Amino acid sequence: MVEEAQSQPARLEELYVRHTPAAVGLAYLLTGNRDAAEDLAQDAFIRLAGRFQHLRNPEAFSSYLRRTVVNLHLSRLRRIRLERSYLARHSRAEPAQSMPDIAGRADLWAGLQQLPARQRAALVLRFYEDLSERESAKVLRCSVSAVKSLVARAMETLRNEMGSEEQ
Repeated sequence: MVEEAQSQPARLEELYVRHTPAAVGLAYLLTGNRDAAEDLAQDAFIRLAGRFQHLRNPEAFSSYLRRTVVNLHLSRLRRIRLERSYLARHSRAEPAQSMPDIAGRADLWAGLQQLPARQRAALVLRFYEDLSERESAKVLRCSVSAVKSLVARAMETLRNEMGSEEQ
């Protein structure tokens, strides 16, 4: 048993020296990149070395290594394809961010400062804090219809002051 445990590292070293060049060659043909090929072959060997004792036919190590290289390569391709499709979906979903309209923001801020305190509070609670009308009414200690009215009057005032017809 002791001889078997001592010969295991020597056996793995011999397998590595004998089979890695072919695995790197196969991986290079799959990837087209020398560094990626070496990484792929190394990963495949490590994966097999951990399972060496459980191989059905240890004499067919080169076949197992070849299959592992191909499987790892295909897994990487699937992962890359998945990442690219994710990025493509999200780049289409999110509009490109443009430069902020600083002048418009300053005008809006100035207009907001000119509003009566309750109207300004209603706008801030509804649109900045993103509270519902009911939640805003609780904070302002008024009815829901009063919040609707405050927001409507504040928006009308801002539209008139800023000269915009947008809502």
